[in-house]
Amino acid sequence: MTNLPKDSSVPGEQFEVRQTHPTEDYTPDPSKSLKLSPARQRLVDDIIALYSCEPTIERVKRYTPDCVYDDQFVYANDRYKMAGQWFALPKLFKASKNERYQIVVDEPGIIQFRNEQSWTFKVIPKTATINALVTLSLDPATENSDFIQVKYHKDQANDKDYSHEGLGFSFKKWQADQVMKHMDSPEVAEFEADKGAAKEAVNSYGSGAAEGNAPTKEL
Repeated sequence: MTNLPKDSSVPGEQFEVRQTHPTEDYTPDPSKSLKLSPARQRLVDDIIALYSCEPTIERVKRYTPDCVYDDQFVYANDRYKMAGQWFALPKLFKASKNERYQIVVDEPGIIQFRNEQSWTFKVIPKTATINALVTLSLDPATENSDFIQVKYHKDQANDKDYSHEGLGFSFKKWQADQVMKHMDSPEVAEFEADKGAAKEAVNSYGSGAAEGNAPTKEL
């Protein structure tokens, strides 16, 4: 069981879950998927819809104002930046289809699932299918409600976790900031107040492997 904060006022950075995987293979097997409670299933349905280029204000509200989104291309550390990312996807991709997913962890404070998503680019007529491990760290204040919110959303497509260091990480932060400069929509503006949400310095680990506080887990 992952030891996450129980206090909802703690900034999103402290809700990070870290792990390495024995392989880079996150191919989902829906037949082995864990069954979620109705409220948790609705949360996952909304997250899948966001991945599938179907953003709405209500779906973005699945995140707390001080949330963190962390993947191989982006590090967004509030809901305003997060909204910019989700509402930008339909501008960048012609389509995004969820092929299948498998819930692998359903515990207090956390949901993890293997996700297979196909992305079709607008400019280049090409479709890329990516398998990843998605980790949702849940907000303690809403975890047992009908509308569960997320504190930390990690999308991990490789066996190693993120070190949060070096040029790669600087680019991830820069990308999140740059998208906001080009997003002029009332939907994103709905979350502008969230750019003042509580933040902490980014935790850096020196490595994305076990020595970087990312223990090996078979998920």
